[in-house]
Amino acid sequence: MKTWKSALADCEGLALAGNSDCRLPNIKEMESLTDDSRYNPAIDRTFFPGVNASYYWSSASYAGSTANAWYVGFLDGCVGSYDKTGDGYVRCVC
Repeated sequence: MKTWKSALADCEGLALAGNSDCRLPNIKEMESLTDDSRYNPAIDRTFFPGVNASYYWSSASYAGSTANAWYVGFLDGCVGSYDKTGDGYVRCVC
């Protein structure tokens, strides 16, 4: 688990399968991975094995408080904001 700042840095520094343009996904990209017909986790494990039923950071700061960032909770597919110094999981896109 990582803080939001560490999550951003880890994705930006990642080179995966020949791609060096990795980044932390935006909130719309993260939410598009959820499957509302599933619970614990709310994601298809066939396509996304090893996903934890927990919070995953997005790249977006929360407008109501810049100390927070948006996340997707893969327990139930919820979307919310959380303190950037807290811990969340990371899923990078390239």
